[in-house]
Amino acid sequence: MSQQYRSRPLGSSTALSEAYDTALLDLDGVVYAGGHAIEHAVEALGTASEGGMRLAYVTNNALRTPDAVAEHLTELGVPAEPSDVITSAQAVARLMADQLPSGARVLVVGGEGLRVALRERGLVPVESAQDDPVAVAQGYGGPDMAWGRFAEAAYAIAGGAQWFASNTDLTIPGARGIAPGNGAAVEVVRIATGAEPQVAGKPLPPMHRETVLRTGAERPLVVGDRLDTDIEGAFNGGVDSLLVLTGVTDAAQLLAAEPKYRPTYVDRDLRGLLTGQPEVSERDGVFECGGWTAGVRGDALSLEGEGDALDGLRALCGAAWTHAEEGACDLDAGKAVARLGL
Repeated sequence: MSQQYRSRPLGSSTALSEAYDTALLDLDGVVYAGGHAIEHAVEALGTASEGGMRLAYVTNNALRTPDAVAEHLTELGVPAEPSDVITSAQAVARLMADQLPSGARVLVVGGEGLRVALRERGLVPVESAQDDPVAVAQGYGGPDMAWGRFAEAAYAIAGGAQWFASNTDLTIPGARGIAPGNGAAVEVVRIATGAEPQVAGKPLPPMHRETVLRTGAERPLVVGDRLDTDIEGAFNGGVDSLLVLTGVTDAAQLLAAEPKYRPTYVDRDLRGLLTGQPEVSERDGVFECGGWTAGVRGDALSLEGEGDALDGLRALCGAAWTHAEEGACDLDAGKAVARLGL
């Protein structure tokens, strides 16, 4: 394609687990939700690993340590070592260590994962703005984070401390639904201080750098459920991506995506790693995939045919993204999406 934007999902004649050497997997909304494995995830990852694909778990959640994440994955049936886990806590700790002297005091607003990562980089976690921190590190601290922690961050920042955030995901999926994420907590401190943090997590370059340094992946495939972190992070890193529909992104959001949010591939869940991907063909503005054809009629997307609903969604992506070119698609997708039942 001569254009710089992606106009449709790509096809693959071979299973993605064979076409790529390493899967860079998001966790929340992809492998598990609320601590429980997502349907088909354990079996799909086991098969991909047995076939020779390396599995690396890349998460913006800075709460838990790599050891704790690996233990949890193993309990779910996905064998993992701490070295297989890359967190935004590790990324922000490296970012901070590049700018702060060894032994610098850092006020921690977050969980144990952030404290461990800071210590690994020679920084000293402290708990109060009265401990003379030179920086603040803010990461997700769980649903029971005390309000007073945000006050400590505000005091320290007002006193001149640099402010770093592990990530700015506004939401996080859980067993009961979508809950506020670290980005929502960052907004609290931003409103109180008027300051802007340096951010390390997906989709920004520090997280991609950390992932590459720790995995050594040569043909990585980013696998995620979020357009604004996982898929944009792959876009920023210049690598391919697979969006799975087990987390926060729905069909309508995918169709409206501007170029930096458009995944290379789309599938229901992690079983998509084990198969090839169907081609989306185009002729005279009509896009075909499987038994479906999609196009534009007036100010709406149209869809006809039958078969696998995912093929219909892929065809609709072709019509929507081509119409939008370098922008976000503003066509009415309601009736077309309703036909798919997604």
